[in-house]
Amino acid sequence: MTTESELPPLEEEVGLEHPEAGQEIDPLAVMTADLQRLQAEYANYRKRVERDRAVASEVAIASVLNELLPLLDGLDRAAEHEELTGGFKAIADQLNSITSRIGLEKFGEAGTEFDPQIHDALMHETSADVLVPTASKILQSGYKFKERILRPASVAVTDPAGE
Repeated sequence: MTTESELPPLEEEVGLEHPEAGQEIDPLAVMTADLQRLQAEYANYRKRVERDRAVASEVAIASVLNELLPLLDGLDRAAEHEELTGGFKAIADQLNSITSRIGLEKFGEAGTEFDPQIHDALMHETSADVLVPTASKILQSGYKFKERILRPASVAVTDPAGE
């Protein structure tokens, strides 16, 4: 059992410096400052945990959506060849609806300006019909989830003809 003489004084216990001669330490003020510091630390901890949880959730969803991209490509090819009919078309529409609700966005349209951040150039042409490098043909659609590019759009790029 410890005696009072073995316990450190209050100011050392809370990490305060010794007061000037003649000043007293208000134990209520010390405890209030400690409580405020602990509340701030806990609030920061909760925010950090919530932010980390949201990032982990987004990464997991993006991973699952990334695995579905070949399936979505196959459905797009089947639709282009008018092979989606009846029940298969209903399932394809439902799958596209679900992925859109989750936040998967398809991008890549022919005629848009080439952007190396979202386009992957596979072919290159020149033409007098364009003024800036243009994604003239979409070979494979790109997909993004929130602000994360899951797959860039594969495109044929048309540059303006040199004079």
